Amino acid sequence: MTTFTIDTENNITAHATPEEAAATPPPFDSFSSQQEFAELAKSWPAERLAAIWNSLPGVQPIKKFKNHNAAATRIWERIQGLGAPEQPEQPERRKAERKAKAGAQAAKGAPAKAKTTKKATAAKNAPKAKKAAKAQEAAGPREGSKTAQVVAMLQRKNGATLAEIMDKMAWQKHTVRGFMAGAMKKAGFTVESFKPEGGERTYRINQ
Repeated sequence: MTTFTIDTENNITAHATPEEAAATPPPFDSFSSQQEFAELAKSWPAERLAAIWNSLPGVQPIKKFKNHNAAATRIWERIQGLGAPEQPEQPERRKAERKAKAGAQAAKGAPAKAKTTKKATAAKNAPKAKKAAKAQEAAGPREGSKTAQVVAMLQRKNGATLAEIMDKMAWQKHTVRGFMAGAMKKAGFTVESFKPEGGERTYRINQ
C-alpha cells in the first residue's frame, strides 16, 4: 500500500511501503487513505490547504477551498499520480496516438507538406520539453526550506561538520544522517561523507 508523507514545507512524497515512509526525516505527517488525509486536513488552516494545492504540479492556483472536505478530496485525487510510476508514460502514449491519427489523415488528404509540418512541430516541442525539465531540475530546492539551508552549508569548499548541521538545524545526529541518506538523495544531490584525521564527521556535496 502506498503511504504518503507531508513535511512542514508542504512537500508530499509517495512511498511504496509504510517502513519506507517511516524513514523520512522528521517532522512529518503520514497517511495511506483519503480518510486518513481528511482527518489530518481538519486540523490544518485553510491557508495551508490552499498552499498545498498550489504547490502541486500542473494545477490551477486557487486562493481558498469552499471547505476542508472539498480540499481533502481534490488534493487526495491529485496526489494519486505520485504513487503511479507508469504515469509519466501516458502523455507519451497520447502523443504517439495523436501523431498516428494525424499521419493517417495526412495520407488520405494529400499533403506531404502536412506531414513535414507536423514532424517539424513535434521536433520543436521536444527540445522545449527537455528545456522545461532541465529548468525544473536547475531550480533546486525551495528557497528558505530545510533542504535549501543544508545544501548551502554543504556547497561550501570544506562542507559542513555534523555538529554544525545539528546546531544550525536543531537536529539530532540520527536526523542528520537520515536527511543525508533520504531527502538529499531524493533531491538529486550526491553527498560525500568523510572524517579528517583528528577531526569531526563532515559532509560535502560533490560538484
